[in-house]
Amino acid sequence: MDKLIKSISTSGAFRAYVLDSTETVRTAQEKHQTLSSSTVALGRTLIANQILAANQKGDSKITIKVIGDSSFGHIISVADTKGHVKGYIQNTGVDIKKTATGEVLVGPFMGNGHFVTIIDYGTGNPYTSTTPLISGEIGEDLAYYMTESEQTPSAVGLNVLLDENDKVKVAGGFMVQVLPGASEEEISRYEKRLQEMPAISSLLDSENHTNALLTAIYGDDAFKVLSEEAIGFACDCSHERFESALITLGKAELKAMAKEDHGAEITCQFCGSHYHFTENDLEELIND
Repeated sequence: MDKLIKSISTSGAFRAYVLDSTETVRTAQEKHQTLSSSTVALGRTLIANQILAANQKGDSKITIKVIGDSSFGHIISVADTKGHVKGYIQNTGVDIKKTATGEVLVGPFMGNGHFVTIIDYGTGNPYTSTTPLISGEIGEDLAYYMTESEQTPSAVGLNVLLDENDKVKVAGGFMVQVLPGASEEEISRYEKRLQEMPAISSLLDSENHTNALLTAIYGDDAFKVLSEEAIGFACDCSHERFESALITLGKAELKAMAKEDHGAEITCQFCGSHYHFTENDLEELIND
């Protein structure tokens, strides 16, 4: 099971979230059969949403839409504050690497677009924010959103590493935030440390990457772990939910489906699960 560690510096000046999201992204790759670049782009978006969800209180639902105008199309993710996340990418078949190093490329092929967040607090008035894509690398786009929309200066690092067969080897990330009351000296020290941090890919590739991330973030500064929470890929689709969706189509549309198609086959975009409704099922919905 993946985990998210919440921590705070003993001085109370900074907090940091560190994530191991390997199984989350591995599950998404298996469900959507994504190729290398699509796997990394979708994986980064899922990790970004796990970070955003950890930053919310109560029973909220957070949607991230990465809307680019190039190879990937749209990437959609939905998370909740209980550790669940799901998502999909429109184009699952992007597979672009640097010739010399084999590095999987994402940002240059996202194109121009927007990073959209929708936070639903369950009150019927969701909060929507849109910021431009800064780089298409997702982590930088999330950091820009946090600074611009949440007015919380944040440093974000996240990535997905693949093995020689382009399967998910490890995935995870971190977010560091300045808290009210941090002194200029403390801020300068943390900024310098974050600038000198090893690449997120090398930290993730270490034997215990959550510890490596915490060490890189805090250095010699004392900190305490506030909580360690389970996170993972989980879809809340069901036969009942799609039945309710069919009912909204109206009797005329359902009758046409029953007569022409003798049933309905629905596939969940988020997890690829298939739901079959027979002609009799549709007739019962019409009569109900």
